[in-house]
Amino acid sequence: MARLVENPDLAFRLARAIVSDVALYNPEKVEEGIKNDSIFTLMTDELDEGRQHFLSRVSPDLADREHLYERAIVDVMIKQAGKIESSIW
Repeated sequence: MARLVENPDLAFRLARAIVSDVALYNPEKVEEGIKNDSIFTLMTDELDEGRQHFLSRVSPDLADREHLYERAIVDVMIKQAGKIESSIW
């Protein structure tokens, strides 16, 4: 079994990579979710699957590991979608 990630910086990088893959494989859903301000509802299954993968690779002793994944969603999917026309910005 692979060692669990214990370093918060490495865990955040892993979270960003996972969320990047989710976005890469679902560009239409990302665009629709941003346009309609429904990204979290529209991509619940994909984001939950990514979260489970992340949690399986990161030590449960790492403080705020759930927060790291949530931050990655905002950094990767929300901030980078600023070019998509939306009523929320």
